[in-house]
Amino acid sequence: MVHLVKGGAEQDADVLSLALGDVIRVRPGENFPVDAVVLSGETIVNQASITGESMPVDKGVGDDVYAGTQNLTGLVELKVTRLGEDTTLGKVKNMIMQAETSRTPIVRIIDRYSGYYTPTILMLAGITWWFTGDISRVITLLVISCPGAIMLASPTAIVAAVAAAARLGIFIKDVSHLELAARVRAFVFDKTGTLTDGLLSVVKLTPFGEVTPAELLKLAASAEANSNHPTAVALVKLANEAQLTLFPVENFTESHGKGVSAAVDGHLCQIGRPAWLGEQGLSLPADFDHTATDGLSVVCVARDGAIIGWIGLSDKIRKEAGQALTDLRSLGIRHVAMVTGDRESVAEKVADVLDIDEFRSECLPEAKVEYVENAKKSYRVAVVGDGVNDAPALAEGDLGIAMGAIGSDIAINSASVALMTNDLRRIPMLIHLSQKSRMVIYQNLCIGILFVFGGMVLLVFGKMTPIGAAVLYTVSTLVVIFNSARLVRTGEELTLEENRGK
Repeated sequence: MVHLVKGGAEQDADVLSLALGDVIRVRPGENFPVDAVVLSGETIVNQASITGESMPVDKGVGDDVYAGTQNLTGLVELKVTRLGEDTTLGKVKNMIMQAETSRTPIVRIIDRYSGYYTPTILMLAGITWWFTGDISRVITLLVISCPGAIMLASPTAIVAAVAAAARLGIFIKDVSHLELAARVRAFVFDKTGTLTDGLLSVVKLTPFGEVTPAELLKLAASAEANSNHPTAVALVKLANEAQLTLFPVENFTESHGKGVSAAVDGHLCQIGRPAWLGEQGLSLPADFDHTATDGLSVVCVARDGAIIGWIGLSDKIRKEAGQALTDLRSLGIRHVAMVTGDRESVAEKVADVLDIDEFRSECLPEAKVEYVENAKKSYRVAVVGDGVNDAPALAEGDLGIAMGAIGSDIAINSASVALMTNDLRRIPMLIHLSQKSRMVIYQNLCIGILFVFGGMVLLVFGKMTPIGAAVLYTVSTLVVIFNSARLVRTGEELTLEENRGK
């Protein structure tokens, strides 16, 4: 039951009767039944079931909350945005179910040869009966040769690995991607929002001619107001802090990764990368000092076919980025690259700080795809991005990892693996889990084969009975199950470290 608000009055209703746009109230201690946005109130939410975050997060007006997470402290009023399987929890559930029902390549190999196993064992049982006439030996052979441990070798490890990954906020679409992660030898990272916080802030306003800084900012923020790009968010945020009233906008269009165009206050305005404006036939003044933009992300502002100024923005490298890349190299990653649409000076600075092997700057989405295609000629490549602007590159990589995918349909659809948080340490943990699960599968197969052939050897020397065979079969199955269960605890040290850090 949920607390539905209609006409200012609260009434109990069934969750299944809710519709998009309904207003509900959730009290402290209750779980959020649907995805929704906070209309009023403040609270602290435990969303570990979705993101894997060890600490609760604050929520206020305008923030999103997700089905299956828990309201801890405050009464909040919410507007329903997603229902049923369309909620983030519903998508996560479908991904886990899909992963657990899919099969890894090694399972397909086992299935391929299993058709020969049963006839072979029956043939051996017939030979044993023919030469010994001892039905007890035949039964013992049939019991000891049951491949229970072998057949459980991979499924038990995969289920344990998927559960461990889900607990850390790592959701894997297909278990073949989990096995593939162990063979990845190169990583290609996006910069903004991936290696950096993605929270750009405006640090420089440089108008040309008689244009004032306030006018430049107001024009740019008005045109960018309908975009959700980090640059747009930073411009609108500064305009709001400066208490500027934005102009109404018409005919808004956005070229992803390039810029925006719109009719603002009766003028055609274009805001974007200098290279993109150059494609529109617009260029910076001949006396423009390019050294003034070193280390900054730059967008130029054009009005009625003339560039009237530029705006410099900066971003901060994630504090865990360096350690995450070091961990990846220790796990056998040979090549780490960064591709970004940002300027070369900005990209070079980030690459130097993080000791990245190679970087490409001022890349449009198609250039990112081309880089990944070339990298795949030498390595198995994993691409890490935000899942929206980087969707083509994510799809092109052998393994696509979308960060911060919570609530993002594009991220979940375009990537092989979706991380519910922006914590880069989840990526080396994914590679470690993949390598560890592969090792456990091989261990399980060896255990199963050892018990089968060991039992057969004992049977040849008359040291095995049907009861002994049944016990041996049970023991082998339990050993495989408990060996796989070790995977469930993978990543506990990361959770403990997060708790200590907070």
